[in-house]
Amino acid sequence: MVGDPSAAGRAHWLRSVRSIPVSFRADSLRTGAPALGRAGVVDHRLARRALLSEYRKGRLARHQVCDAHPMLVRAASSVGVLTTTDCPICEDDKLVHVTYVFGPRLPPSGRCISAPGELAALNKRPEALTAYIVEVCRSCSWHHLVRTVPIGAKPTD
Repeated sequence: MVGDPSAAGRAHWLRSVRSIPVSFRADSLRTGAPALGRAGVVDHRLARRALLSEYRKGRLARHQVCDAHPMLVRAASSVGVLTTTDCPICEDDKLVHVTYVFGPRLPPSGRCISAPGELAALNKRPEALTAYIVEVCRSCSWHHLVRTVPIGAKPTD
């Protein structure tokens, strides 16, 4: 049968595949010098698009996608940054970006960025931190992780 390799052929193929360097290792996402050990920016637009597609096809109910925690909606109302993007679910309100930072010497629940210069100050810290930007609709409680951004880990002088 064409395309059906023998056992010896499969074994040879396996040996050759194992010797190929894989570019999907965790350190392939690193930016800058590999010694820094920092992950790069991760954008979650494809996951968002897939989730919205499932919702629009009727495979997900509104209560399954509009389930933001009340504290997240409260943060969006009080300290979030208003965007020009309409909510993809209710289309009644503009989305708001809320940023949380997690890392060493921060509370286990993270730190919600509430002041304009706060993120810049955290970026100057010597520890590696990660900022999570979440979009939230204050009307229907839609929320989705937009991107994660490495911050901090600045060398000390």
